[in-house]
Amino acid sequence: MPHCVVAGGYRAAMVADMDTGRVLYSENANDLNYPASLTKIMTMYLTFDALEHGRLHLDDYLIVSQSAANASPVKLGLAAGSKIKVEDAIKAVVVVSANDVARVLAENLKGGKEGNFASLMTHVAGEIGLQRTNFENSSGLPNDDHMSTARDIALLSMAVYKHFPQYWKYFGIKTWTYNGKTYTNGNRLLGTYPGCDGMKTGFTNKSKYSLVATAKRDGHHLMSVVLGAENKDVRAAVATNMLNKGFNMLGTNAAPVVKNTPVKSQNAQAPAAPAQKPQPPVQALSDVHGNAGVQFGAFSSRSAADAQVARVKQATGVTPRIEAAGNLYRVRINGLSDGAASNIKSHAAAAGIDCYIFH
Repeated sequence: MPHCVVAGGYRAAMVADMDTGRVLYSENANDLNYPASLTKIMTMYLTFDALEHGRLHLDDYLIVSQSAANASPVKLGLAAGSKIKVEDAIKAVVVVSANDVARVLAENLKGGKEGNFASLMTHVAGEIGLQRTNFENSSGLPNDDHMSTARDIALLSMAVYKHFPQYWKYFGIKTWTYNGKTYTNGNRLLGTYPGCDGMKTGFTNKSKYSLVATAKRDGHHLMSVVLGAENKDVRAAVATNMLNKGFNMLGTNAAPVVKNTPVKSQNAQAPAAPAQKPQPPVQALSDVHGNAGVQFGAFSSRSAADAQVARVKQATGVTPRIEAAGNLYRVRINGLSDGAASNIKSHAAAAGIDCYIFH
């Protein structure tokens, strides 16, 4: 199976503005790679969605199955039949990258079967806009069909940042103590790069070393993605270089740069994209009721939420509601069928409005 490795000792890299979604610099960003534990970003996305909609609570306890206890390392080492609090499970996944805890979350969120959760992961990936991603498990443990790209990982990471800002803090935890043992986050940039506030590391023998690293500087929030680095030092160095390059490009208003090598990714074929069906007008579906909804963002001010309502109405013909959630104002349409939600989302996305479907 061919590997696409560039001169710097990695397979793909990019840096993008997290607030605007603008890609500043990329190398092989659409080539398929094994995402390893970057997969857990999607596991966290679905966990946060469950918290947001009351299906989980931070102080709930989750039961550890024998299957979860048998997960391959890296893991927390939980015994079958034991329990772990949801907030501790989140920290175990983001800090330790614990495969057993990722499986605990998957099984508790989707009927006791990790395979069902993986199918949901892939479905939601498509809803968010990931184009070449297929998930086979909740952790990123080796599977030849478990694939993604730097571009898709970046889009997923931005979706977590934009859709669930109240939970972003977990990705910046440097150390975590559980049952008397202290764990250190594998993201080296959290302690070395000024302004770094996240996000996730990954490694398997096939994937090599990968990293999503984010940082704030001068009012900008950037994200770097590095896939397939030869070792941890290369991973950290390339991520640092990507962030530095991105901040420098913003300072000089440089045009985006896209580079690709002639050798393609590790797997010959991408997951097949579903055929696109013609969409009926939004108005024809907006009155079909169901359990789905579309969120068009969460804003820190009511005026920003009002402006988004106007944009959505102009793009879709449907007027969303503003829901207060703590210090945030969410712009949403509720009570839709799956088809109506998908149709509204497609019209909004075509108008450049970031949104996602929830249940």
